[in-house]
Amino acid sequence: MSDYQQKIAESFNERKRLNQLRRRKEKLHFWNEFRIIPRWLVGLVIVLYVIAVGVALSVNISQQHNPNGNDMFPPELRDNPALAQLALAGLVTLMSLFFASFIFMLAYVNRDASRRGMNSALWTILVLIFIPTWGLIGLVIYLLMREPLPYPCPECATTVNARFNFCPNCKCNLHPSCPQCKREVGELDKFCPHCGNDLKASSDALLPAQSSV
Repeated sequence: MSDYQQKIAESFNERKRLNQLRRRKEKLHFWNEFRIIPRWLVGLVIVLYVIAVGVALSVNISQQHNPNGNDMFPPELRDNPALAQLALAGLVTLMSLFFASFIFMLAYVNRDASRRGMNSALWTILVLIFIPTWGLIGLVIYLLMREPLPYPCPECATTVNARFNFCPNCKCNLHPSCPQCKREVGELDKFCPHCGNDLKASSDALLPAQSSV
């Protein structure tokens, strides 16, 4: 592997590690995430579901008067119209849930990518392309690669990008960093993964200096 390829691989791995560190701070809940899907889209899916059920039941009722035309159910269901209607409604519901899940998935990726400062159209198209061949692999790739959410600065409440180390408004240090190499480290790291510095010893050495000031 050439030096250039090695630098690209190291840069990619470092970015992936930082994203994982910063995404740990996100407290995501299913219903809160579901709320970012546009309400008009949820309403449209519900309306289409009601229409689909209504059309299916209407067609089934009309076919009950045609002895040779209602062959979609076995004889025991054809002899019981109420049970046939219930089975048809359940079948339409299952199909609707299947298609609705994909629609909501695309809408979520589009909105979530936008709020994270990513190219929402590109990621939506990528997930859509993978659906016919690889199913949910596009969603898995997105969840692994997505940027951390922006958040307010703890000092001045300015919304900052999660990849920033310092607030551009008040210069607040947003993430723990190694005192020796100044690169970001995890909150639970005992040693710096970049230079091997003992983080606990460094923090203990800083405490007397800060208390004496």
